[in-house]
Amino acid sequence: MRDKQEVAAEALGEAFDRLHSPGYWSNLLARRFFVRLSHQLQQMGLCAGQFGPLVWLWERDGRTQAELCRCLSVDQSTMARTLTRMERDGLIRREPDPEDRRRALVHLTDKARDLEERALDVAHNVNREAFFGLSREEAELFFRLARRMIANLNNLEAEP
Repeated sequence: MRDKQEVAAEALGEAFDRLHSPGYWSNLLARRFFVRLSHQLQQMGLCAGQFGPLVWLWERDGRTQAELCRCLSVDQSTMARTLTRMERDGLIRREPDPEDRRRALVHLTDKARDLEERALDVAHNVNREAFFGLSREEAELFFRLARRMIANLNNLEAEP
């Protein structure tokens, strides 16, 4: 019985080929989503880089900057710049954590809460545009495969 590494190597071929590279296609797809989402969100006064933290804060307000970094897989400096811009734009406020004064909790403002329904509708519409012409089964397969590939790469990061 062949192991999974052999099967994966066979599927990808002997040498790098961008047309058979999951990294190439996922990067291109992410960029297309970003461009489309940016265009739609700009009409609401938001930029696409703010959307990720907002989604996680709409889900649970009062997260720390470190939590948001983990949720979005971004580094601290990138998140700090994003949160500074969001604070400047009146979308969030940072308050000291009563349990640990060294940390700040990120809270949504009323302005950000008022944008939630419209912004999530915009994102849902972009997702529908991307899945146009695909069956429910194809969409589910896409999600299953993406989760497995992410898990594969996460497991490799955990190795020494």
